[in-house]
Amino acid sequence: MTTVTLNIDGMTCGGCVKSVTRILSELDGVSHAEVNLEHKSAVVNFDESKVKINQLVDAVEDGGYDVSVA
Repeated sequence: MTTVTLNIDGMTCGGCVKSVTRILSELDGVSHAEVNLEHKSAVVNFDESKVKINQLVDAVEDGGYDVSVA
């Protein structure tokens, strides 16, 4: 398993946290995603043989958020 922290801009409420958590959790290979509104970040545990970091970023960006790798 690999862990990455993503910086996520555009989250404003608990609904955003749920949305980003859902987006990440639905990706094949993601075992856990912990999204934090206060820190505007997500810590994601994933299997790099199934999903790549750029796919995590693209999925969250497709959800309407700005993302960068910490």
